[in-house]
Amino acid sequence: MTEPKPHGVSFGEAMKVWLRVAALSFGGPAGQIAVMHRIVVEEKKWVGEQRFLQALNYCTLLPGPEAQQLATYLGWLMHRTAGGLLAGTLFVLPGMVAIMALSWIYVLLGKVTLVQGLFFGLKAAVLVIVIEAVIRVGRRALRNNAMRLLAAAAFVAIFFYGVPFPVIVVAAGVIGYAATRFGSTAFQAGGHGVGKGPALGDAESLLGEATPAHARPNLAWTLSIGAIFLALWLVPVALLWFLRGPDDIFTQIAVFFSKMAVVTFGGAYAVLAYVAQQAVEHYGWVTAGEMLDGLGLAESTPGPLIMVTQFVGFLGAWRDHGGLSPLLAGTLGGLLTTWVTFVPCFLWIFVGAPYVEALRANKALSGALAAITAAIVGVILNLAVWFGLQVLFAELRTVRLLGATVDLPVMGSANIAAVALAAACAVAVFRFRFGMIPVLLASSIAGIVYALML
Repeated sequence: MTEPKPHGVSFGEAMKVWLRVAALSFGGPAGQIAVMHRIVVEEKKWVGEQRFLQALNYCTLLPGPEAQQLATYLGWLMHRTAGGLLAGTLFVLPGMVAIMALSWIYVLLGKVTLVQGLFFGLKAAVLVIVIEAVIRVGRRALRNNAMRLLAAAAFVAIFFYGVPFPVIVVAAGVIGYAATRFGSTAFQAGGHGVGKGPALGDAESLLGEATPAHARPNLAWTLSIGAIFLALWLVPVALLWFLRGPDDIFTQIAVFFSKMAVVTFGGAYAVLAYVAQQAVEHYGWVTAGEMLDGLGLAESTPGPLIMVTQFVGFLGAWRDHGGLSPLLAGTLGGLLTTWVTFVPCFLWIFVGAPYVEALRANKALSGALAAITAAIVGVILNLAVWFGLQVLFAELRTVRLLGATVDLPVMGSANIAAVALAAACAVAVFRFRFGMIPVLLASSIAGIVYALML
């Protein structure tokens, strides 16, 4: 190993690059990771292929949005903690601003015909996008019958029996870890596809081949940076708990999304199943239709799809605003949600990244991750079915089936216009391979036209 070469990348140049990555960060984690790979590895040659994949493999082990964490990791490698903060923050910032502005428009103009038509169209497109996500993740993750069986069990557990998402994640991880420890090769982790063609060697990159001095394990540094980010994350939560009480809307938002930050393996679509289960059915912060609207907003703006949680926090506080103005309460609720969702992401990177090699070498841990990814396919399938029932049918009936309580559609209540629009989106996505943004745009326009006709 040679010492890393001086990379010669100024902080100002890094800011321009991360702003460019943020502006192009549409399309979910796979698309976002591909954009990062193209710019950081192929174009700028900051890091080599192997180092990029090493960082990506570590980020897939973590709860939270792996694309944002990957940006943080790469920024940290290039420019220490300040670089990580810059890259991770810029990755989130455009989406945060866009979702906040659209949340205001949503509550102020949501009853306007044009806006209603827009969201009608978005819902149909989002349903197809989620179904496409099930197929895409399933093809990558379900490599054998053991993984398919685990995915099916996860779907049955959450859809029919309402087993909480964190319980499914933990159970799948234990199964994968134990199976791998006892010699099974059934659970083998995969990752997002990245670049094609000749790979850039680490030694040929600007950063060089060796580990930079600041990226080597240092217990004192680990404890100090960990304490700082734990305080930034949990002190506001504790203050809200003691000053406003556990039943206050801001306390509930802080606690719920803090819990979400440590169990959200599997990406944004899996997160949405957990958020929908709790925010819609338990807390009543949003309706199922509003949850779909929020996902449509997150799909059509740059940044992590998990930014839909800001929309949920906004509406929850907007409805239960206490003595504050509804818009002020909603804004604070949305910002609080984003804070407790993303501060832990920086914590995981700054504390854990120096030890990434040890984590990657642990085969049992990789088996746990692969099992969790398999279970996530079942969770996302549950989300697709749940969304489909909400979008396509006006009425559901609750039945008892095999000891479970299940909502089934009343076929006579089918929304023919929604079915037709969703079918058109499916043809565009699966037959003609149109991208997400054109499908969202066309479906939104069709929804507006339909609303105006009515």
